[in-house]
Order: sequence, then structure tokens, then C-alpha cells
Amino acid sequence: MDMDAALAPGSGAAVWRGDEVEAVAQFVPDALDLVLEVDGMLAIFAAERYSRVDAMRREAVREAELRGLRGDVVERSVRLEIAAALRITERSAGMLLARAQALVERYADALESLGRGRMTERHAEILADGLDGIDPVLRERLTSAAVELAEAEPVGVFRRKLEHLIEDAQSATLAQRHAKAVATRRVAVETLADGMALLALYAPAVEVRAAFDRATAMAGALRQGDGEARTLDQLRADVLCDLLIDGTTSSHPKSARGVRASVVVTVPALSLLSDEAAMNREPARVEGVGPISIEKARELCGGSRDWMRVLTHPETGMVVSVGRTKYRPPADLRRLVKWRADRCLAPGCGIPADRCEIDHSRAWADGGETALQNLNPFCTGHHVVKGHGSWTVRQLPDSGGVMEWISPMGRRYLVEPERRVPVFRDTAPTAQTAAPPF
Repeated sequence: MDMDAALAPGSGAAVWRGDEVEAVAQFVPDALDLVLEVDGMLAIFAAERYSRVDAMRREAVREAELRGLRGDVVERSVRLEIAAALRITERSAGMLLARAQALVERYADALESLGRGRMTERHAEILADGLDGIDPVLRERLTSAAVELAEAEPVGVFRRKLEHLIEDAQSATLAQRHAKAVATRRVAVETLADGMALLALYAPAVEVRAAFDRATAMAGALRQGDGEARTLDQLRADVLCDLLIDGTTSSHPKSARGVRASVVVTVPALSLLSDEAAMNREPARVEGVGPISIEKARELCGGSRDWMRVLTHPETGMVVSVGRTKYRPPADLRRLVKWRADRCLAPGCGIPADRCEIDHSRAWADGGETALQNLNPFCTGHHVVKGHGSWTVRQLPDSGGVMEWISPMGRRYLVEPERRVPVFRDTAPTAQTAAPPF
């Protein structure tokens, strides 16, 4: 458009024709254009991050090969480094590494599309996760079609169409894939807020549906009782808990019968005596669950011998060290080490301490003592990284159990235990500090 021609002769003011105004308006971004611009930038940055994450992984692998280190240790070390630096969980860091490797090595077209803003990061994640789970030969055949779908469809529609695309291509191997999936059946628990938790069962769909229907039928029968005020959802949850906790298992071998959970309940001892004392102290806690009411704590502390009580009281006879006389910590010391930490003491790790291994911060072979100030719980993976990776790990002196991790890249991370064991010192006046007699 000729800007000079748009000026009225001799006026100095701009005079715009209607078609010129419309043409200029087409180049002025509206609010949605600005959002789309940022969304495209996010996609470009996401592609760049995937590229750099995979470059970091490949560099670490190359260095490990030159130094003769184990590949699995290096992979775990890189995952921990990313998790600690980005302040995310190791699970998220592992997914980031896996997706970065997949996009760089197997789905270059998708990575290029993401880098040009033609699909979102979520599209790329779904594409990589979906295609990575199928046979490599089939994967290569479907990649181009998957990229086209990702560039054309919203996330929800793309996910469904990709699933259909894969299922159609795999229909001939459904039985084999189901058999493979059955081998991965499992149960998991996730602790939630307000003293609640989620129990997840991953099992064949027929059996899961049958179990759900049975619980529903039993809940429906209970609901017919006089004065029953619980909802169907509440009754179904109560029925499942009753079956799993108190139900008979006569069809199981004897070794599987009568098994009970072992739960650690930590209660300030004085809180057991009065409500007033309970209000002024730390709440009672169940290991792996969190705070519980003092009423529930009193119930547990007065109940079965299967419950382990840890009463936080100034007068304690806990074992804190056996020096160099014994490599393996005695049971009381092991329990104290795990109770203090509550979880694996690696950066960002949430694996409960009761599933961890006890590690000597200063190795026994190097003169380390079997003492509280030298013992910490690490999960199997982080125990390997600590012992065979390139991290420097130590318990800070007089810190009450704080672990210092220094990464191969020189970054320092401090991991604090859940609890601090109290240290008692004699405050009685000494000969030097005693006040003079009056």
C-alpha cells in the first residue's frame, strides 16, 4: 500500500479509504492472535528443551563409556540431575528423558513439527507415548499418519484417533498384547489430603469390572437396611475395605492367611493423656500417611501388637550408635534411622524409608561407624547412584540428618529428613561457669 497516496494533498493528515483500513486491520493481532503467538513460542521452546535434554543424555553416556561406568548408573544419575535442577520428581525427569530420546531418535518429523509450532507439546507427548508402545516395524509405518493427525486435530480428538489408528493396525495381535499386559498387573497406593488415600488396581478389565459389580451389589443390599444413611459410593468403599481387611481367604495357602499390616504411629506421649496436651503439640502421624486425629492415635496405640508405637518423649533410651563393633545396625537403630528420614534421602525421592536400604555415609571399609550420624536410608536405585555414580554424598555434621548431594555438574542439593532426633545436653553449671555463692 502506498502510504504517500493515502495523504490528502496539502493537508498533512492521513486520509484512509475503506479498503485500505480493512487491509491494515488484517495485520493487527487481536487478543487470540497474541495467545496463539505465545502458544507457538511454547511449542518451539519445548522442542528446543527436548533436543538439549537428549544432548545432555548422549554426552553423559559418551563420558561414561570412556570412563567404563555402568550405563544404568549413568542414566539414573542424569535423571537425578535433571530432577534436582528443574525441581521436579524423578519420575517426571525420567519421562522427560524418555520422550526427548524418542523424539530425537525415532520421531524426528514430530520434533520438527513441534519446533515449527504446528503441534503442541501435549500432542508430541501423546504421539511419543502411544507409538513407543507398539512394534518398531508398525511404528515406522504409522509415524507419518500420526504426525498429520497431530497437526490437524485438537488434543482430545488426536488421542482418540491415534488410539484407533494403533488398534486397527494391531488387531491381529490383540491376544498376545493382552497376555503381555496381564504380566504387569499390580496394585498401587497414593496418599492424598485430609487423611485419605487412593488404592489403584491394574488388572484384567473383566476381573476388575466383576469386582466392582460385586461391591456394588453388596452395597446396594446394605442400602436397603433400616436407617442406612450412607451413599452408594460410601457403602461400596466400606465394603471393599471390609473384604480386603477382614475378609476370609480360605482359598489361599496358609502362608498367605492372617497377614496384617505393620504401621508406625508417632505420637507425642503427653498427647495421649489429655486433649489439652494434644492441642499444644505436634499431631500424631502414621508413617507414609501423615497426620491423624488424636482419637485415632489413641485407638491405635491401645490396639494390636502389630502397631509399632514411637512416643516422642524427652526421656528416651534409643540406641544411636554401636561404633565400629558391628557393621549391620541393630533393629532399634535401623528403625530410628528410617523413622527420622521417613523416605529416601535423595533429592526429590519419595520412596518410603521402610522400603529403603540403610547406607553408611562414610563407608565401613573407610572407617565409618555404625551410628545415627553416619546412617541414612536410600532406595535401591539411589543407593547405586551414591555408591557407583559421580555424585558426592555426605551427611552434614551436627545437622540432625541433613544430606548433601553434589552433582557431577557441581550443583549442590540439601535433603532434610522428615524429623530431627533431639539432642540432649547437660545444662547444669560446670565448675568454670557456676554462679558464685551468695
